[in-house]
Amino acid sequence: MTEPLRLFDGHNDVLLALTHPRDGIARSFFDESAHGHLDLPRAVRGGFGGGFFAMFTPPTGVSLDATPAERSANFTAPISQSRATKFVDEMIALARDIEEESSGSVKIVHDLGEFDDAWANATITMILHIEGAEAIGADLDELHELYARGLRSLGPVWSRSNIFGHGVPFRHPSSPDTGDGLTERGIALVRECDALGVMIDLSHLNEKGFWDVQRHTTRPLVATHSCAHAICPSARNLTDAQLDAIAESDGVVGTNFCIMDVRPDGKHVLDTPLEMIADQIDYLAERMGIEHVAIGSDFDGAPISKRLGGADGLPRLFEVLREREWSSEDLQALTVGNWRRVLSKTWRQPA
Repeated sequence: MTEPLRLFDGHNDVLLALTHPRDGIARSFFDESAHGHLDLPRAVRGGFGGGFFAMFTPPTGVSLDATPAERSANFTAPISQSRATKFVDEMIALARDIEEESSGSVKIVHDLGEFDDAWANATITMILHIEGAEAIGADLDELHELYARGLRSLGPVWSRSNIFGHGVPFRHPSSPDTGDGLTERGIALVRECDALGVMIDLSHLNEKGFWDVQRHTTRPLVATHSCAHAICPSARNLTDAQLDAIAESDGVVGTNFCIMDVRPDGKHVLDTPLEMIADQIDYLAERMGIEHVAIGSDFDGAPISKRLGGADGLPRLFEVLREREWSSEDLQALTVGNWRRVLSKTWRQPA
């Protein structure tokens, strides 16, 4: 009998989905829902053991479920620090409420020791992540405040510009080389994150921003939820040169489930075969080595194949990989081991 796998996931947006439901239907993390992708019952059933829980400030006036053709200029318009602060505060409060109400089944972790303890105890292991650093000002004071509140991972930009850099737009087909990269403030942010032990996420940076981070960080390069540009030529995806740089840094790519970034044609097709996700995982493993590939689902943040459905559908994807002769050891690296290694090389350990 095949041993069930537990996944540590590179990216989800369930905190936003719970604080600001897109369909207007309220959900609880503790109750199974027919909406969205992730809640505790589905996590337990599917082997979702935890991950980076994103705090993302959405655009105004445009659904995050919109196809690229439906997205207007407002989708990537800059947002204010006050708006971002409001959203981040709401989501930190919700994460803490979930932890408190879970009776020990959910834990916000701050260092590798807490990570290992939570994982060993089959606790949902939660890392707080900011996707787009608009809540942080130019003097970086808020970075230190957020670190004290539990922040351990940060993407300087989402797919819009801010004071730190320029996000990659949603385009297909397109190169990720779409404009300027990090600003001087963005370089300072990267260096301060290094000093604190906050992981930097490259997933929504354009190509110049990617190389800026590579030049200025001392940590492994990480893209929490991205795919291979060689298969799907979306601007959001990573070129072979970027993949090679991530591998050389001993970093990791969390394979994204967003159907427009998985499919070679970039189309919004909800009946996308799970084999297309597996194709992405296989390509990343062949290009970089299995030790540099993980999962970054984008649950509750992107359109995902209905053949997967949500967190409870993870075993179906893992079965596809087993059919492709992925060994138990390689699947363990994919589902948790590679993330743990990168955290061990990124986070500052307590004295």
